[in-house]
Amino acid sequence: MNVTAIIFARGGSKGLPGKNIRPLNGKPLIAWSIEQALSVKQINNVIVSTDSEDIAKVARYYGAQVPFIRPKELSQDDSPEWLAWQHALNYIKETNGALPDVMVSVPTTSPLRLPYDIEQCLAEFNKGGADIVITVTEANRNPYFNMVKTNEDGTVGLVIPPSSAIARRQDAPVVYDMATVAYVIQPKFVMSHNSLFEGRIRAITIPRERAIDIDTLYDFHLAECLLNSRENKL
Repeated sequence: MNVTAIIFARGGSKGLPGKNIRPLNGKPLIAWSIEQALSVKQINNVIVSTDSEDIAKVARYYGAQVPFIRPKELSQDDSPEWLAWQHALNYIKETNGALPDVMVSVPTTSPLRLPYDIEQCLAEFNKGGADIVITVTEANRNPYFNMVKTNEDGTVGLVIPPSSAIARRQDAPVVYDMATVAYVIQPKFVMSHNSLFEGRIRAITIPRERAIDIDTLYDFHLAECLLNSRENKL
């Protein structure tokens, strides 16, 4: 079985410029994801899709393949990443004559994942019955209990009003935040659909401290603190 990991890393981050190659505890942010993917035995190839020659150079140094440079039109602020997924898979199909059996997306923005987390996603996918396996964490807020929306008359109310009053958050239905730790995907599904939730989805729950998603400088500093804490425990 051919399992290909693809790391999508564009050069034009606005929230944190230069994010993907910004040093995090001694190595560029993207290096964490490359090394984690390379350490998963089930993964045969690790590819980086980027529009940036600087990112490509760093990615190759840390052991990833960069067989193409992503077109600029697929690397804008408003470019759906799904189109970048399709572009990368198209390239692989045209180059190798076939799609990989499984694609694993390993976002650069979750450097605190463990290779074990990727392995868990692959194990869940291999059970069958799912087009995509995502990662989640238990949510801090709950739309049945302590998340509100503004009504047309200016008042606020619960996002999802429960059928009967809920006195404690623990009594509300359990909900989850999507994480960016890993996605395990059936490539044929990506090529024939337009969004994730058109498919059959399963999820692996990840501890919150391993699911930090770096988008801002605050997130970056939080990741640094958590990595330092982890290393001090070793």
